[in-house]
Amino acid sequence: MIEWLLVLVQVPAQPSRYRVAVWRELRRIGAVPLSPGTWVLPSHPAFEEGLARAEELVAKGRGSWTLVDAAPRNLGADTFRSAYEAARLEEWAEFMADCGKFEQEIAKEISREKFTFAELEEEEQSLERLRRWFRELKSRDVLHLPQAGEASDQLAGCTAALEGYAAMVYDVTLP
Repeated sequence: MIEWLLVLVQVPAQPSRYRVAVWRELRRIGAVPLSPGTWVLPSHPAFEEGLARAEELVAKGRGSWTLVDAAPRNLGADTFRSAYEAARLEEWAEFMADCGKFEQEIAKEISREKFTFAELEEEEQSLERLRRWFRELKSRDVLHLPQAGEASDQLAGCTAALEGYAAMVYDVTLP
């Protein structure tokens, strides 16, 4: 059974930078908004640092912060899980779509015969961004959804595509 945390946050509307910073931090660690000022996420050590950062931001914004261990009854557990899972599934889908775009970009450069080191470096940076993003998503996926495996496979496909492109760049530019 998953244990849950409810984060109850109130930050004054002005200046908005504190409220926005809290919202971004909670989103970054994977918390899901249930209603204005109420967020939920599984109780897991992976989130402790991010929760501490969010709490500090709330204090800087002169807001209030309450962290509650929640044991939902009846369908409440399903509601929490569904909300959290839906957010992760949306993230995995977006990630996999970007992997597809990456592979299309590599195919486009090959079809245009654009075999330059500058282009290779740009594509390497894009792949590194995908790798960082994958690590971030994986750290939030404490439910271990099967889409993480699919995303891992797609990332491996991106790596293979870049390796093939790199080989072509080296073959063309280094006789």
